[in-house]
Amino acid sequence: MGLEKLTITPEKGSSISALFNPEKYTASRGVQYAEIAIPGLDAPVVQFIRGQSEKVTLELFFDTTDQGTIDPVTDVRTLTSQVYGLMRVQSDTHAPPRLIVAWGDGGKLFNYGGMTSPWCVLESVSQEFTLFSPAGVPLRAKLNVSFRDAWTIDEQLQETPRYSSNVTKYVQVKQGQTLSEIAWQQYNDPTQWRPIAEANNLDNPRLLTPGTVLEIPSLTQGQS
Repeated sequence: MGLEKLTITPEKGSSISALFNPEKYTASRGVQYAEIAIPGLDAPVVQFIRGQSEKVTLELFFDTTDQGTIDPVTDVRTLTSQVYGLMRVQSDTHAPPRLIVAWGDGGKLFNYGGMTSPWCVLESVSQEFTLFSPAGVPLRAKLNVSFRDAWTIDEQLQETPRYSSNVTKYVQVKQGQTLSEIAWQQYNDPTQWRPIAEANNLDNPRLLTPGTVLEIPSLTQGQS
């Protein structure tokens, strides 16, 4: 059985298979903190702000010399343009498509701890041509590509634990939801809708717009 090829699959359209698997790839992720200066302390207080997206960087190789190196030849850009196309804005979403990058037995490159969406976006591509036909047609290319994970709000709210009622969190309003329902989901108490209304400056808590992201304040805020 042959080696599994790395594949890039957009939400819509056909998958792109690498001609040659990369020798390595680099994955990195970070979190953002703020330093809060407190007068009289030796060092600032470090406050967590938010997580940052994971980034995967790798090289993809393309070669068409198996079809000849003297005219007529096959321009390697007929293959690399497929990757470039993954950054093209889609007419329906007004953004480039989300992708799944997989290698091997269903393995996703974006998968740390099992607590992540497999979806990512192509952030950047740089192309280097290294072999040409006598007529100057590029026959071999190396693409340096970078992907970033692309969670939706719903995926993050579903997969990231936010169970404590004494920690500020955020939720996205769904069609037909009320503040009482959200309070029940977040605090196990439907009568605790007023802290949510006050935290989000809601003039009419009965009118919630689907898709709106609401701050869910800690019930211990303001308590001594």
